[in-house]
Amino acid sequence: MYTTNFCPYCVRALQFLTSREVEVERIYVDRDPSQFETMLQRSMGRRTVPQIFIDDFHVGGYDDLMALHRAGKLEPLLQQ
Repeated sequence: MYTTNFCPYCVRALQFLTSREVEVERIYVDRDPSQFETMLQRSMGRRTVPQIFIDDFHVGGYDDLMALHRAGKLEPLLQQ
């Protein structure tokens, strides 16, 4: 998950994923500008955080994560 130090949506996404016992790697784009560039490339230009990936699948941001969960499509991705 691409994140920053002070992002409330990043905190929510992290809490949601860890409540499901998902190990989350946090990549801080505010600490390393090269990671921001990587995030832009991987997310097809999305500039906001969080940008969440499950393996190479781009989930998107927090709202996208929750929409995937509500649609019942998140759990199968997490079980791969």
